Amino acid sequence: MTNDPTAARRRGPLADAALLRRHVEYLAAEPRSRRRAPRAMERAEAYVRDELVAAGWLVERRPFHARWQIGSTDRHGHRTLALKPRLHRRLSGANLLASLAGSGHGPVVVVGAHLDSVSGSPGADDNASGVAVVLETARLLAAMPTAPRVVLAVFDMEELGLIGARQAARELGRDGGVRGMICLESVGYFADEPGTQRLPVGFERVFPEASAVTRADGYRGDFTLVVHRRSSAAAAEVWKRAAAAASPAVPGLLLRDPRPDGLLGLLIGLAVPPANHLGRSDHAPFWNRGIPALMLTDTANFRNPHYHRSTDLPGTLDYERLAAVTEATATTAVSWPDAGQRG
Repeated sequence: MTNDPTAARRRGPLADAALLRRHVEYLAAEPRSRRRAPRAMERAEAYVRDELVAAGWLVERRPFHARWQIGSTDRHGHRTLALKPRLHRRLSGANLLASLAGSGHGPVVVVGAHLDSVSGSPGADDNASGVAVVLETARLLAAMPTAPRVVLAVFDMEELGLIGARQAARELGRDGGVRGMICLESVGYFADEPGTQRLPVGFERVFPEASAVTRADGYRGDFTLVVHRRSSAAAAEVWKRAAAAASPAVPGLLLRDPRPDGLLGLLIGLAVPPANHLGRSDHAPFWNRGIPALMLTDTANFRNPHYHRSTDLPGTLDYERLAAVTEATATTAVSWPDAGQRG
């Protein structure tokens, strides 16, 4: 495999902004949730399955049942729901996992996004944008002459505390089955005006370099944040180079989570709240199982004024730049560096 993102773009088709918009408009027609809006969730799930099948992927629906899970609330109105713990007595949901025939055996790279939204929000950015990238990535990878060892995952119940991703990480991560994971979490909102990007409280002390870059750019929300750990630093560099080679180019701001993979990293996050912000999506269960992972995000509530609101609508997103995010994601999925390789 090559780590040259510009070469990867020359060989394959480009992402289609119009298709990305179509996906978002369908998925974000109404709020969708397994518990609060089950019919809308079923409708969205059927759309995703049909689109993946039409692109040539083999799709497996994996139901799960969870009891006594510590998670969060998906009730409308909370700005940072992942930081509001809740104990769930009984949950039943389903993830969608897709692969290409002929992709062979061995460890895979997972590209995933969550399908559900909070109550009262159509969730165009959070997270129809991420699912749309997964669907367009499916089209790009299916056009490759050799099927890559990539699994596409659409997770359930992220808004309840990463419930679906926990299940998927447990199933896929057995016996070293995952080389790496890319999580798409709210990736479609960009703002070029100064002062549109905010930082979490305490962020500048914990992450001075990334804070300095944001400050030097006038706190503009015009980049994709690429959250990684040491184990996925090389993959983050691949994504950044690929996004810079796209048209339009999208700056990738790399942010290294200093915590180690595994249980210790989880415990440190509980003690250091600014670091815990970096584990607020479906990559975290993979990190907790020692799997290298990236989170791609527009930073959600630190940039997007529509986060978790009824105004999180398809018309607020930038589909040209979302296409660039897609191309960089597809490139990184097929170019995931081997363990120990530098970016």
